Amino acid sequence: MQKRGTHVLTGLGLDSVAETVYRTMLRHPAAGVADLGDTAGLSEEEVRDALDTLSELALVRPAAGDAGRLRAVSPDIGMEILMARQQARLAAQQQRLEASRAAAAQLISEYAELRPATSHPSVEQLVGLDQIRDRLAVLTREVRGEFLTFAPGGPQTAENMAASRPLNEDLLGRGVRMRTIYLDSVRTNRPTVEHADWLARLGGQVRTVPSLPTRMILMDRRTAMISVSSDDTAAGAVLLTGQGTLTALCALFETTWESAQPLGRVVPTDAHGLTGQQATALRLLAEGHTDEAIAKRLGVSHRTARRIASELMDRLGARSRFEAGVRAVQQRWLPARP
Repeated sequence: MQKRGTHVLTGLGLDSVAETVYRTMLRHPAAGVADLGDTAGLSEEEVRDALDTLSELALVRPAAGDAGRLRAVSPDIGMEILMARQQARLAAQQQRLEASRAAAAQLISEYAELRPATSHPSVEQLVGLDQIRDRLAVLTREVRGEFLTFAPGGPQTAENMAASRPLNEDLLGRGVRMRTIYLDSVRTNRPTVEHADWLARLGGQVRTVPSLPTRMILMDRRTAMISVSSDDTAAGAVLLTGQGTLTALCALFETTWESAQPLGRVVPTDAHGLTGQQATALRLLAEGHTDEAIAKRLGVSHRTARRIASELMDRLGARSRFEAGVRAVQQRWLPARP
C-alpha cells in the first residue's frame, strides 16, 4: 500500500485524493480501479469519485483501444490544463474585485447623499472636477502638518499640474511636509518630471512605484480624498474622516512609500533584470489582463503596454501570454501560486 505523501496540486484546484489517484495512475498506467485503491490505500468508491474529478478536469482520458479503461495524461499537459483553469479563476476573481470596488464607491456616494447635513457625516460626496478642486482648495488652507498623495494615471496633464501649483506653493511655503507617489511611467515624461523637480526644489518629496491602487490625498492624517472611479478620476470623489479608515489608508501610504524609489534615482532591477514596472506587467500578464488593463495600471499608452508584453514574452521564449506566465513561474521570475 502506497503511503500518501505531500500534496502540491491542491492550489491548482485538485483535491488530495484526486492527486493521489493521478500520481498512482502515472506510476501504474495499467492498474484498474481495485488495483489503484490497493496501491494508494483508498476505497474503490474514493477512487471512482477521484476518477470523476480527474475526468472533469481532463486529466484522464479513455485508453487507446480500450474505451473501458482510463489513462492519465502526461504531467506537462496536465499541469498546463490545471494552470489554465487556475488562471481563468484568478482573472474572474480580479474582475469581481474590481466590480466590488466600484460598487463600494457607489454605495459610499449614495450613503453620503442620504445623510442629513447636520449630522457631520464621516463621508462627504464630491461630484465633478470643479467641486473637487473647490473643496480641495478649502481643505488645503486648513492643513498644518502633512499632505500625502497617490497620483496614478501616468504622466499628469498640463491643466492638472498648473491647477495644483498654487496649492502646492501655499502648503510648502507654510512648512507642510508634502510627499507624492507617482507611477514609474512619469520618469519618461519631461513635463511631469519638471513639475516633480519643481516640487522638490520647494521642499516636497517625490517617489515612484510601478502601480497604485487609486488616486488619494491624505491631509494631516485626519481627512482623505479618494476618487470614486478609477476610469475617470475627475468624475467624483469622497471625503473620509473616520478614524479607522484613516489609520488604514495612512498605513497603506507608508508601506507604499517605503517600497517607492526617489524620482532622481535610477530604478533598480531585480535578480532577473526586471524593473518594478516590468515585473508588475509580467504579473498582470500572467493573471490574464489585457493590454488595455495593463496600460491603465501602469499609466502608459496601449502601444507601450503591448511593447512591454512583447519584450517580456521574447525574453521568456514564450509564444503566448499563458506560456509566458507558466515560464515565468518555472524560471522563478514570478512566485508559484499557493
